[in-house]
Amino acid sequence: MKRGAERRFGRVWGAVPAVAAALVVGVGGCADADGGGSAPSGTVSPGTASGPTADPRSGAVLVEVAVSGGYAGVDNRLVVREDGSWTLTSRSGEPRTGRMTAEGLAELRDALRDPAYARVPERPSDPPVADGFRYSVTYDDRLVVAGDGDRPAALQRVFDALPEGGPPTAP
Repeated sequence: MKRGAERRFGRVWGAVPAVAAALVVGVGGCADADGGGSAPSGTVSPGTASGPTADPRSGAVLVEVAVSGGYAGVDNRLVVREDGSWTLTSRSGEPRTGRMTAEGLAELRDALRDPAYARVPERPSDPPVADGFRYSVTYDDRLVVAGDGDRPAALQRVFDALPEGGPPTAP
């Protein structure tokens, strides 16, 4: 190789680290303030629904009610999602599903957001009723446990707003 060619070749390879650094800084400048990047225009990020009316929380759980005990020894679970869809599972059969009306869902949300519900004790204060049911209600990372003899009015309001007429107590 001629001497001039060696010099040009050396200058090109010498510039590679500077170009690479510029690319890294340039790409990093596209990140959000919290360090995450944004998807290019016209693409959908993984885990998000497309469309202007899609609710990203539609599959999120609004409230979960578990019922156990009773004479027949039930073990039922009702899950209501943010979009109003619900699933009822029990030991004795196939899961049942449905969807609450917009009115019913609004009533349930109002009952759960009621300041009186926030004051419902997390554990029952009365002794359990023989062959009674035990109710576990999870809403907004808070678990409330109650029995048949210990249902404050605010908890009963939540129960009344649940689909299928209340907590699932049938075997």
